[in-house]
Amino acid sequence: MSELEGVIKYRLEHHQSELLPSIDIGPINGWRGLFFRLGIIGQKPEKYHGLGYGNISQRLTPGRNSFLISATQTGHLACLNREHFAIVETASAKLNTIRSRGPSRPSSEALTHASIYALAPEAQAVIHVHCPEIWRHTHRLDLPYTRAEIAYGSIEMTEAVEQLFNSGQLNNLPIFSMLGHEDGIVAFGDSLASAAQTLLIPLAHALAIEQSQNAG
Repeated sequence: MSELEGVIKYRLEHHQSELLPSIDIGPINGWRGLFFRLGIIGQKPEKYHGLGYGNISQRLTPGRNSFLISATQTGHLACLNREHFAIVETASAKLNTIRSRGPSRPSSEALTHASIYALAPEAQAVIHVHCPEIWRHTHRLDLPYTRAEIAYGSIEMTEAVEQLFNSGQLNNLPIFSMLGHEDGIVAFGDSLASAAQTLLIPLAHALAIEQSQNAG
């Protein structure tokens, strides 16, 4: 958990280009703006070596695994513009490779996003945040999780996510903690709104736990 946050570990083939005018960044940007205000996507000097954290993505076409994702190291921005996104076209967890295009390079967690889209055809959005309240109460909230020895952005992480799917733990609760990635939480859903709701409900429960502890 001493590894630098936000460092791209996969092999990336990125082609610089503008986003097509038909791609609407409004919905994904609106939800990201909410998470930025909550402080679970962002950038703070005292956290994670001062690097940006958190990212959000949306599947572009139902039935295909290409997706729009916020770019690497954009956490300090309250609102993203079109130049702050990338499109992941193909990804291979086994080969640890991503091919992308767009104005910027994709997030360091893009391989995990790609794994979820490949494993869950119904998933239309993936949200990765850093939420210490949910993370430290993972077990009490009875959330699925990847083990503490599994680092973010790695082949092992994509394998661990696949194991969570195969075990059925994500069937009814499409959210998990990354115990080897400080404060890391991932939620997904059949829309941006449902993925956000899946994330916000455990946050409310975690805050209630902490308020109860503080009152005691």
